[in-house]
Amino acid sequence: MNKIKYFFQFIIIILFFSIFKILGLKISSFIGGKLFQIIGPIFRSKKLIQKNIKRVFPDIDPINLNKISASMWNNYGRVFAEYMFIKKFRDQKENENIIIEGKEILEDIKRNNQKVVFISGHFSNFELMAMEIEKAGINLAAIYRPLNNIFLNFLMEKIRKNYICKKQIKKGIGGIKELVKLNKEGYSTALMIDQRVSEGIKLTFFNEEAFTTTIPAQLVKKFKTPVVPIFIERFEGIKFKMTIHKPLNFLDNDTIENITLKLNEILEKMIIKDPKYWIWSHNRWK
Repeated sequence: MNKIKYFFQFIIIILFFSIFKILGLKISSFIGGKLFQIIGPIFRSKKLIQKNIKRVFPDIDPINLNKISASMWNNYGRVFAEYMFIKKFRDQKENENIIIEGKEILEDIKRNNQKVVFISGHFSNFELMAMEIEKAGINLAAIYRPLNNIFLNFLMEKIRKNYICKKQIKKGIGGIKELVKLNKEGYSTALMIDQRVSEGIKLTFFNEEAFTTTIPAQLVKKFKTPVVPIFIERFEGIKFKMTIHKPLNFLDNDTIENITLKLNEILEKMIIKDPKYWIWSHNRWK
């Protein structure tokens, strides 16, 4: 039954992608945003989203609570529509849609042939992070979670490998082994650290315990790798600002827990800075 359901979902999404391709980036992103504002709450729990927002902003008033929720769904829908235009983003030599602050950091990493771990969360169009890093000439492996829909996952993997980052590493034990191999070959790593992971450890995230990935910390300990936080903001609909922060170097006696907690704190600051573009629908504190 799941395969039948997934197949029909796939057909519907292909139909939307075909329409988006005809309409162009600006109109498609706008329509995708408005569409998700309407249908998003039908498929994901409004109660869970609002509960998550209140965890971070306990004194938030109902008006701002609804504004953040609506903006999140709008951004989600824009990202959905923008997948049809990833090639357009990729092909632009001087990207008119993306401002990069800290470009010199990427240039230093490339020039010194340095391995780093790039971290971020699901902000704005999060797919642009790995794309811009690879465009800068850095050997990169990006970690991703396969979609449950096998038909749609095949399409998304194709888009990601062709236009975002060639080396796509699936989450899981097999993926970790491949990641270690690529690190030994000089590849940097990019991943989102804001999702709940069953193989992680429970650490404080906005004053509550939440399962958190330890992959960045493991790479730091094993390869003495610096960590480079990246934050992507959306503005004027289809324009983005990607801020690349200075590399963080940890001490030899820093533990997996201490490193991971520090990265959680960095993620918290990103969320507080612009909460309307973070995906609050993740069951982060389950």
